[in-house]
Amino acid sequence: MQRSKSLAGLASAALMLAALVPSGASRAADATHLSFVTHAAFFSAETKQPKPLDPHAFVADAAASAAVGPQNISHVAGFRPAFIEQDAKTAVVANAKGEPIGFTLGDWLAASGSVTLTPSAGGKVEIAMSFDHLKPGGHYSLFENHFDQKPVGFTPLDGTATANDFVAGPDGRAKLTIIAPQPLTHDNAVLLVYHSDGMTHGAKRGDIGVNAHHQLIARIPE
Repeated sequence: MQRSKSLAGLASAALMLAALVPSGASRAADATHLSFVTHAAFFSAETKQPKPLDPHAFVADAAASAAVGPQNISHVAGFRPAFIEQDAKTAVVANAKGEPIGFTLGDWLAASGSVTLTPSAGGKVEIAMSFDHLKPGGHYSLFENHFDQKPVGFTPLDGTATANDFVAGPDGRAKLTIIAPQPLTHDNAVLLVYHSDGMTHGAKRGDIGVNAHHQLIARIPE
């Protein structure tokens, strides 16, 4: 009889423990793991560009006239958006004013990363990110795309612009975790913005195509 009571007590304790553990276990099960892709490839596919290009990175072309690019970025004469499959990977990347931003095209397109989104307390979401092949010592910020807005809207990934910027390490790597104020859906994406002026821009991305350049993106799946 005593042994039966002991076993019953152990079973009861095990049930209590099981009731406590699932919070962490379910969070792990609910985590979403994604890989970043270049914004150039994402944009070209989404807008069905006849020749894949990067609307935020420009290369010299003596035949190019001053114009407004496919993402409404005005560029000077002698430069045009880079064609990601046709232009030489050794080409120097410039901004819309023709000023070098510190990359060859090959280096610019080599950036990569991964992201894990995990539900957190209070309806928030923990976003853990890892990046490789960024510009060593380069200034970056993270934003949330809102594809359900017309035009597409952008807000700081942390909601307040107090923890959404970082500087890449001397090896071009970075790891950081941000708490977003609400869950992200397929209407959203995590966007990495490179700042070629070496500055942060708070709640705004900056002057798009001039000192703020979309480099990587990860859209939340349906």
